[in-house]
Amino acid sequence: MSDRESALPFEDSLGYLVRDLNRRIQRSLQARIQPSGATLGAWYFLRVLWEEESLTQRELAQRIGMQEPTAVIALRGMEEAGWIIRDRSEEDRRKVHIRLTDAGRALRETLLPEAKAVIAQGLEGMSEAEVTTLLDLLRRARANLADPPSPQAAGAKRRRPRKG
Repeated sequence: MSDRESALPFEDSLGYLVRDLNRRIQRSLQARIQPSGATLGAWYFLRVLWEEESLTQRELAQRIGMQEPTAVIALRGMEEAGWIIRDRSEEDRRKVHIRLTDAGRALRETLLPEAKAVIAQGLEGMSEAEVTTLLDLLRRARANLADPPSPQAAGAKRRRPRKG
C-alpha cells in the first residue's frame, strides 16, 4: 500500500469536513450579521442569552466553550454597544450576572433570520429526511466523543496483555 493510499485524505476526514463546514458557516454568518454591528463572538453570547438570561460570566463562558478572560473582553464590547448590562451579585461580589438590554433582545429579530438563511443555504438541495439524518448522525458522532478517554486508558487499550 502506498503512503497516499494509507493516508487519510481531507475529503474523507470527518474532522476536516466538519471544521471546514464550520468555518464556511461562520464566514457566511459574519458577513450577514456585520451590518448590525455584531461580531461572531457577540453572536454566540446573544444566542445563549436569548434562551437563558441572567447568567454569570462564568456560566455564559462555559456554555459557549470560551475561556472566561476572553469572554470578559467580548462582553465588554457588547456592553459598550448597549446590548447587555453586567451586574455584580449582592450575595457574592465575585460573580457578575449578564442581562440583555432591550437593544440586545431586539437584535434577535434581525440576526436569527440571517443565521437561518446561512443554514438554509448550507442545506440546499437536501430533503427533509436527509437533513434529519445529517443532524442525527452529527449528534451521535458528538456524543461518541463527549468524554475522550484519558491518555492512560487509551494506552491501556493499545497494549496487549502479556502471556504469562
